Amino acid sequence: MLEVQHLAVNYRGVLGLDHVSFEVKPGQLVGIIGPNGAGKSTMLKAMLGLIPAVHGVVRYCTCPLHQQLEKVAYVPQRSQIDWDYPISVWNVVMMARTRHLGWFRSPGRASQEIVETALERVGLLNLKHRRIGELSGGQQQRVFLARALAQQADLLLFDEPFTGVDKTTEAIILEVFAELRSQGKILLVSSHDWGQALMKLDRLLLLNQRLIADGTPQQVMTSANLHQAYGTHTQNPLRQDLETNFFC
Repeated sequence: MLEVQHLAVNYRGVLGLDHVSFEVKPGQLVGIIGPNGAGKSTMLKAMLGLIPAVHGVVRYCTCPLHQQLEKVAYVPQRSQIDWDYPISVWNVVMMARTRHLGWFRSPGRASQEIVETALERVGLLNLKHRRIGELSGGQQQRVFLARALAQQADLLLFDEPFTGVDKTTEAIILEVFAELRSQGKILLVSSHDWGQALMKLDRLLLLNQRLIADGTPQQVMTSANLHQAYGTHTQNPLRQDLETNFFC
């Protein structure tokens, strides 16, 4: 089980995350939603120790998460990746095997097969020699999805994986998420714009610095909760889909 207890983050005195607590059991696909600047990316980074938390504890299987990062696959936002770096699709995904191999060992046949299978699963095996900067936005996202698959992690964190992707990529991502969930993995997926993808999730965490609601999509996406997260006069980009699926 993943346990997050009273996680809080400050940026030079500005509140970024306000004592957020929740638990996630194996085999759950959990969406982290809220407006831009709500603390979604901040929470994921603080959980992994990539930014300092001023308060809180994060445990996985009762042990501190930062002591077992080999069990975690993290895919950051595309804007945080240097797409001009001259590296091939194959080598990006093979980097996931580094923790298994060590930095100075060449990949064996087993690792090559794992990488090949991951690339085939996301439909990019035929582009394995292409540089990542030459790919479309959706293909680039699929490369890092393949990298997460090749890592064979138990806990997977995705930050805004649906931003700027095509419908084919969105469908592949959702299919892979469902497969990982069926394998007993824990998935946390942040996004500010979900649309119909909300229907695929087990739970939602609705954030705006603090945790406003935690539950099924039907429980979380109420008018009262949306007003707290987005503001009374703010148009929620999810509203139309939610009214169609949940409120009719």
